[in-house]
Amino acid sequence: MDLFLTFSALTLQGFGGVMPVAQRVLVDKKEWMTREQFVEEFAVAQILPGPNVMNLALAFGRRHFGLGGAVAALAGLLAAPLILILIVASQYAHVIDLAFVQGAFRGVSAVAAGLIVGTSLNLFSALRLNPMGWTASILLVIVGFVALALMRWPLYWVLLGVGGAGILYSYFRHFRVRSERHASEDPSE
Repeated sequence: MDLFLTFSALTLQGFGGVMPVAQRVLVDKKEWMTREQFVEEFAVAQILPGPNVMNLALAFGRRHFGLGGAVAALAGLLAAPLILILIVASQYAHVIDLAFVQGAFRGVSAVAAGLIVGTSLNLFSALRLNPMGWTASILLVIVGFVALALMRWPLYWVLLGVGGAGILYSYFRHFRVRSERHASEDPSE
């Protein structure tokens, strides 16, 4: 029940994007995962098709609480917003032309952008523990940002190119470190 209520509360706080709130609740408040685990699960959630927060809820619920946890997290994520959106949708046409409603939408958009930037900066601290190392991690962040935001490449090409480069680099770095350890432990030397 705590998982259902946590994801219900989480989703009601996430106007314009739930990920910043999810990080604060799951990592900082509930301490159900570390910042590094959140970064890893968030990365997987982004790669999978569908809404990132649903992917995160399902993966988190399943990994930490089993199949029932996945169902509880997803139900918590969907129940309250579904009820709210049905209420709002029934009144939307009547209030959309009101100046204060339009102002509220603009304000919420600005806050959502700020939350995304703030969460991104907050998650940078997890990169220092990344097995690829700080320099390679930052380089991939910059290349990914430039490709997606400035060059306007499609997300799937950025994921394939930059993500693939990160996977290959990480794999070969891990292989090299293991080879060096094995060579230093070789009794024939």
